[in-house]
Amino acid sequence: MVKFRSNQGIDHRVALVKCNDYNHAPEAVAEGVELLGSAARFCDPGEGLLLKPNLLLGDSPKRGSTTHPAIFEAAARLFNEAGAELFYGDSPGFGTPQLAVKSSGMESISRQFGMKLADFNEMIEMPNPDGFLIKQFQVAKGLKDVDGVINLPKFKTHALTRLTGGVKNLFGCLPGVQKSAFHARLADERHFADMLVDLAELIKPRLHIMDGVLGMEGNGPRNGQLRQVGVILLSTNPHALDHCAARIMNLDPDLVPTLKSAQARSLLDPSQIEILGERLKDCVIEDFDVNRSKSSTTGTQRFYMPLFNHWVTPKPVIDEAKCSRCGRCVKICPVTPKALGFSNGRMQSPQYNYDHCIRCYCCQEMCPDEAIGIKTHPMGRLLNRFKL
Repeated sequence: MVKFRSNQGIDHRVALVKCNDYNHAPEAVAEGVELLGSAARFCDPGEGLLLKPNLLLGDSPKRGSTTHPAIFEAAARLFNEAGAELFYGDSPGFGTPQLAVKSSGMESISRQFGMKLADFNEMIEMPNPDGFLIKQFQVAKGLKDVDGVINLPKFKTHALTRLTGGVKNLFGCLPGVQKSAFHARLADERHFADMLVDLAELIKPRLHIMDGVLGMEGNGPRNGQLRQVGVILLSTNPHALDHCAARIMNLDPDLVPTLKSAQARSLLDPSQIEILGERLKDCVIEDFDVNRSKSSTTGTQRFYMPLFNHWVTPKPVIDEAKCSRCGRCVKICPVTPKALGFSNGRMQSPQYNYDHCIRCYCCQEMCPDEAIGIKTHPMGRLLNRFKL
């Protein structure tokens, strides 16, 4: 079972290493780990380590929605040389872990290092007595077989949480339908963020290595545009890591719900963040396409929401011309009754009933056709402009 290492407390150091292409990923990851100590700091010989990439749907690396195999390989090489027994795995949003690793480019790398695919199909109970919101999780059984986790998130935007980074990537440690169940149960972005922070603090990875060589902006976390970011971020603190990622996106960290939750629990003190390596201000992308609206992404935080929710809250919208009517969005919708469905067989795209939509954006995230975008009514944009 994953165990806490006594030499790790709340460490606000974040290593930033320039890396403009994946051919230089091994050197960049090694440099970042050295800035934080060494590989030996994060594991003892013979310990079991689980590498947790972002597999999402097991997309090809060319799509840029998953952790690049070069980052996965660089981490595997470092900890293999440190004497760890390596495992890897993730629970994708759709389909099985076995299929996801085959298409992600990681299966061949795992054979090279004798890595075992951890069990992300079955689940085990893991008590969380110190949790703020969730006192027990059902996590992937594979976590029982290892001593520690190395988290390998991807630098991307996200419709619900603004960005997907070190904290959000650990949501993949919950197998099966649990992810949809949590979306349905915790429809408010603040409560959902509290759950994500609870989970991150329970699993407590020993190290987070974020793939920011190529990031994704716009309609992330799967259907956005690739953007050269040219940096790899490393930290033992996922909140400090995500805080730096937000700043590189030129996104106010206070708009990221997981960061607000972490600060409220004294897990993050932005004034204590220490940057190692590159200067963060040299890595900021001023025009990075990310949601900087002051409005809630789930529409539950302002006094006028009950009356004007449909006009001010972002909502998923289907592009009829791109939609293949595969039905995945209908299947993945976590609420009952469904927030969208086919009204005329499959002669046209699914139609939304926004009265049922909780703005979890699972449909947008899982769409294989890049057909679902996030839009805000002009009234909402106007209210946000005047910060009402």
